[in-house]
Amino acid sequence: MSAPAAPEGYATVNPFIITTDADELTRFVIEVFDGEERAEARTIDEDGLLLQAEVRVGTTTIMLAERKPDWPFTPSLLQVYVDDLDAALERALARGARVVTKPTDFFGTRFARVQDGSANLWWIWQHGDVVWDGESEWAAEGADERWDKVSPELTYIHDTLLEAMSGLRDPKGAQR
Repeated sequence: MSAPAAPEGYATVNPFIITTDADELTRFVIEVFDGEERAEARTIDEDGLLLQAEVRVGTTTIMLAERKPDWPFTPSLLQVYVDDLDAALERALARGARVVTKPTDFFGTRFARVQDGSANLWWIWQHGDVVWDGESEWAAEGADERWDKVSPELTYIHDTLLEAMSGLRDPKGAQR
């Protein structure tokens, strides 16, 4: 199946993050994931809030906007591949992120999760020698198998996501 035509610099699907402190999150994406902002896309709305910014990370353009006062809290969940997981994690922590899932081996790859200051969750992956041969421990257990019966690593990965999601809180406090 061929991918639909997309303009230069855009993927077939591009995430759009509506967030608190979009300028800070833009800097986070630039510094943590070596992104490049498209300055010509930066648009400020009549209320002075950032209506659109675009940051290119690898083959994807991430669009960002400032959450309006009456808009609900809508954290984003994003997956990013990096060449050096430890370095990206270090940069994320330096920008105020908190570790949700420490670097963990996952079928020949490594990944970690962090939550940025606006409560978005980032799955940070470093590609390795992926093992999806159908004979893996996970596949052999069957689709109905419980996570905690598969392996300690998968249990940890699962549990840290549940904890992070149940603990999501609006950075603006009691607003919607």
